Amino acid sequence: MNVKVRDGLWTAGAFLLALVTLFAPLGRPVHWWLIVASAVWAAALVPISARWPRWAIVLTAPLNAVNNLLAIAPTSLVIFRAARSVRTQVQVWLLIGVTALLQAGFGGLHSWRAGENITEYVLGTGFTVVFLLIFPAVAGGLVGRRKPLTQVLIERNDYLEHARVLTASTARSDTRAHIASEMHDMLSHRLRQLTAHASALEQSAAVEAPELREQVELIRKTSVVAMDELREILGVLGSIEADEDAGTRADVERLVAASVSAGVSVSLDWSGSDLTDADARLRRAVHRVVREALTNVHKHARSARTRVAVDVGETVRVEVVNGPSSEPRGSGTRRGLVGLEERVELIGGSFAAGLFEGGFRLAADLPLHPVAHAGSFRSAEAHEGPPRAAADGGVAEAPPPITAEILTVPRVVGGGCLAALSVVPALGTVFVLLIVAIFSKPEMSRQEFDAFQVSVAHEEEVTETFGFGVPSDNTGCLRYHVRDASDRDFELCFDKQSRLTSKKELAR
Repeated sequence: MNVKVRDGLWTAGAFLLALVTLFAPLGRPVHWWLIVASAVWAAALVPISARWPRWAIVLTAPLNAVNNLLAIAPTSLVIFRAARSVRTQVQVWLLIGVTALLQAGFGGLHSWRAGENITEYVLGTGFTVVFLLIFPAVAGGLVGRRKPLTQVLIERNDYLEHARVLTASTARSDTRAHIASEMHDMLSHRLRQLTAHASALEQSAAVEAPELREQVELIRKTSVVAMDELREILGVLGSIEADEDAGTRADVERLVAASVSAGVSVSLDWSGSDLTDADARLRRAVHRVVREALTNVHKHARSARTRVAVDVGETVRVEVVNGPSSEPRGSGTRRGLVGLEERVELIGGSFAAGLFEGGFRLAADLPLHPVAHAGSFRSAEAHEGPPRAAADGGVAEAPPPITAEILTVPRVVGGGCLAALSVVPALGTVFVLLIVAIFSKPEMSRQEFDAFQVSVAHEEEVTETFGFGVPSDNTGCLRYHVRDASDRDFELCFDKQSRLTSKKELAR
């Protein structure tokens, strides 16, 4: 429910409840304008508690000077609400002390005017201070302090989650760097030696064994390809950077030109801007897709016409399609395609490969801004919250933190106990007063009226038996309906010592 609507309902409810005293006085009747004023005062405390909570607590005290218990009882909820905004216990207890003194003072003023004895004054003031001030204020203060403490715990948990993720990420980066260093130091050196020996062997074979030239050339080319693939793996692991022009238009043109020079009919269709300034991971993926596709064409469809298309837009689409080939179709291991698919998905792209119009088609859609290196990280745009450890040891998505508004069993129990300290006394008081107001009937019979003797009967004898009647036009007088006579009233008047001074029967 909207806060303004809720406040409006509370304001109207407090006002209407306080007006009930006009029709069913609970205690010595007072002037109607005092009841209306107390109703307006009680209703005004609801919006005041939202803007000036400390003042709202103090301003509940003047209501104790008016004999309108139905205006005083709802103020406990105002105190509870206002105390939630007070952040320190010192302020809460200071406000309780000041308000209690003011309530005692205004309550004493009311008792003096009503002619109550000291016992009635102490009991009434004690009930009001304990149940309608201290309990709601303390409960509201505890609830108010719980929310910032909960927020601190949320922020601390969030910080620890981020710190753990950063630690795990650093450990993975260190591990990758260590593996890459070992591969670079050991494998790259061996591959360079192999390439050098293959080049020397190729030159010797061209003179001494021409029939072995093609095999030697294949060894040399294979070692060069292996060296390039090692460099790519090291680039993924973060050990070395990709070639400056890898995946650019010039790089793809070189791959196409190399295939053409090898006797394969390949054409390039590049649309959109160049990828010179694109992310290195994107360029490596473009290079790898084109190279792997052309390698498959060399292996399985050398006689087919092949088209390489690169479309750079909101995403980068790389497509390599070859037509029917006269060579027998080989089964292949598909390991290269599987590795290529994993590489594309690693940066958040999609991959597809399969038969197409008698030939073969390979297509990859790559994002211009790839996601994180690690496959265990999910896109931050698709999820909220810090990452957390997954069951497989990776880093997965953290659940949203528990906010102060989310209900849990401990919070329901704790909040319910605190709210009971303020709600039960207030609602109980209102309930009892309404029951008394509804079922009390200020009426008496003629025999009961005649039994009261002037200067002998006391006001307490009358009110304890027949309740407080309706205030008469004369000060200090109460009117009671005549039982079995709807057009007649009895008027009883009392002095300041509560002794009966006069009585008479009046027509309505």
